Amino acid sequence: MTRQTLKQKLEILSDAAKYDASCASSGSTKRHSRDGKGLGSNEGSGICHAYAPDGRCISLLKILMTNFCIYDCSYCINRASSNVPRARFTVDEVVRLTIEFYRRNYIEGLFLSSGVIRSPDATMSDMVQIARKLRHEENFRGYIHLKTIPDAAPELIREAGLLADRLSINVELPTDQAVQQYAPEKKPEQIRRAMANVRMTKEAGKDKSFTGKRPPRFAPAGQSTQMIIGADGSNDATVLGQSTRLYSSYKLKRVYYSAFSPIPDSSAKLPLIRPPLQREHRLYQADWLLRFYDFQLDEITSVTRDGNLDLEIDPKLAWALAHRAVFPLDVNRASREMLLRVPGFGVRTVNRILASRRHRTLRYEDLLRMGAQMKKARAFIIAGGWTPGALTDSADLRARFAPPPEQLALF
Repeated sequence: MTRQTLKQKLEILSDAAKYDASCASSGSTKRHSRDGKGLGSNEGSGICHAYAPDGRCISLLKILMTNFCIYDCSYCINRASSNVPRARFTVDEVVRLTIEFYRRNYIEGLFLSSGVIRSPDATMSDMVQIARKLRHEENFRGYIHLKTIPDAAPELIREAGLLADRLSINVELPTDQAVQQYAPEKKPEQIRRAMANVRMTKEAGKDKSFTGKRPPRFAPAGQSTQMIIGADGSNDATVLGQSTRLYSSYKLKRVYYSAFSPIPDSSAKLPLIRPPLQREHRLYQADWLLRFYDFQLDEITSVTRDGNLDLEIDPKLAWALAHRAVFPLDVNRASREMLLRVPGFGVRTVNRILASRRHRTLRYEDLLRMGAQMKKARAFIIAGGWTPGALTDSADLRARFAPPPEQLALF
């Protein structure tokens, strides 16, 4: 077998990492090297200039340690039975790549995931060793996100949290039944146990000892998880319901939705039910409404009969069209809760409206200056000098926002 070069490994393992959802460094502690005692920085403003082999600009050096895996999950391109090119970095190669990419100003951090080789403990131990060498030997102060392995020993995950800014543990699929069917080697109860341990360890790190000292920071940017969407028959109500429970139970910073697309060589018959990328996009929008706009799960998912989101229009607009009786709202009188439900109004816009209307009556032009998307909002609001008239109840209102129908190709 021909020995792979570092460049060849990087091409294989950075491409394999595209299936892992990552995040920027917001929420972490601030570190810098201006005092001359370290390398790199993490200022909490996000990381924006890393480059994949195909030229795409990405936030982090985002790679797998290896795409070899002892598991055979039906939905995973890197499963044991998959016929894909394989590669494996050594610990020192990942450390060297991270430092050299940083010195070239390509990156400011590392996102590291891995297939499971030999055993969960052996794999997790190598990942921890990479983070340890970066922090203690290279004195690297940039952002590190580790995708941890739930079956690994708790002490390894704990050390990972002391070294990394963020940890993530994948729940894999929306339901336990789906995990048992498509990833039978993985145990949902063990995944939840590992996530709970991360939460408890992080919360314990906030308590001072009897001497008044705080323990070392543990995963200061919190934990997140990833859920594969479309590999099983779960509808959007099930997906979002699971996400809501995860946020509540484990104080997650983010649930990442990863659209499943059929794998060309897959022998497993997985149901691709809806267009994956558009569905992923709508789920992120609905997730945002649940977290920051005071929407309830049943409000978002009851708009359609099957519990799925409308793929043609965003979830807030879909809710507004289904509840036209509450509109139009007077922007000079409506409550914050109701203003947040106006399509085209974001949290910042609503805050500006509330602050400004104490001093004067707001007009249509004022809302434009505040950043409101009036193309969406104008059918649902009243302002000084503006009323939608019959527009709110017009029969073709939805058609104004939905994409036009396309003629399908015959050949």
